[in-house]
Amino acid sequence: MSEAIFYPHEELPAAGATIAVAPGVEWLRMPLPFALDHINLWLLADGAGWVAVDTGIALDEVCDAWKSALAGRLLTRQVVTHFHPDHLGLAAWLEAETGAPLLMTLGEYTVAHLVAHQVPPYDIGSMLDFFRRHGLEENRMAALATRGNAYRRGVPAIPATYRRLMDGDILNIGSCSWRVIVGYGHAPEHASLYCNELHVLISGDMLLPRISTNVSTFSSSPDCDALALFLASITALKSLPEDTLVLPSHGRPFRGLHARVDDLVAHHAARCDDLLGACDTPQSAAELIPVLFPREISDAHQTMFAMGEAIAHLTHLEQAGRIRRATENGVTRFIKIQSE
Repeated sequence: MSEAIFYPHEELPAAGATIAVAPGVEWLRMPLPFALDHINLWLLADGAGWVAVDTGIALDEVCDAWKSALAGRLLTRQVVTHFHPDHLGLAAWLEAETGAPLLMTLGEYTVAHLVAHQVPPYDIGSMLDFFRRHGLEENRMAALATRGNAYRRGVPAIPATYRRLMDGDILNIGSCSWRVIVGYGHAPEHASLYCNELHVLISGDMLLPRISTNVSTFSSSPDCDALALFLASITALKSLPEDTLVLPSHGRPFRGLHARVDDLVAHHAARCDDLLGACDTPQSAAELIPVLFPREISDAHQTMFAMGEAIAHLTHLEQAGRIRRATENGVTRFIKIQSE
């Protein structure tokens, strides 16, 4: 990682407490039941009240932390960056507790309902069929099937209505204006927020300081070049000032936006080169998981993201004309196109 990236805040917020990171911007940190064990949420001063950015996953301990954080505060709105459970999970609960309406992009709100209600091809069966075609072993398929609709456990309810966010929208929050920046590749229409007065970017999952966010291709759009969409989205963030304070959903707030984008572009180029080197002989996405993830993939949650990420990188290489696919006995494999 580039030495140009640095962290201005060493201290982490305690459960139910906040740390000020910029004028009118406070940082909360909530637990997650995954290997990635936390999510950052943000409170933005809004006159006499506050706007929440993201909500956390539906766990009793997160609800308790919210009650502590909101003690004596009025919540006026809640902005959710995207549909994943750690971001949307408690939106309906917060709306019931505080009356704060949900703001979200159409793509994220729609996909949340499709996944929650298991509408094909956003259902588990479609995902399993897709992964089977890409060579996933039956024991791992069974673990994914047994996991069931994990999304519904993380997002037990979704607000019945929402206010739509679109790219370029301006949200006037307190004395500040926050511009919506829609990004792609990690989620359908991920909304980040940028405040020029403060030089602060709430990046959500689009820009993380120490890891790359998951970039996956799934059954609903099997030929989508999600990696190209992601790389174009983060490269566009370099139009923001280099000294921007980036507030990510995971990890600590950091400065060095341009350097971090460059790191991520180089990271994914290296992963593509690794896959290309492994495709001298035909390889399925499942067979290539160890190339992208040398550590052991130990659970179904990680398997789902590892498969989606492998397929996304292979699709990117295929659409760049560097590999081709062939299907035999129902399994898709990829092989390098030899230059003449």
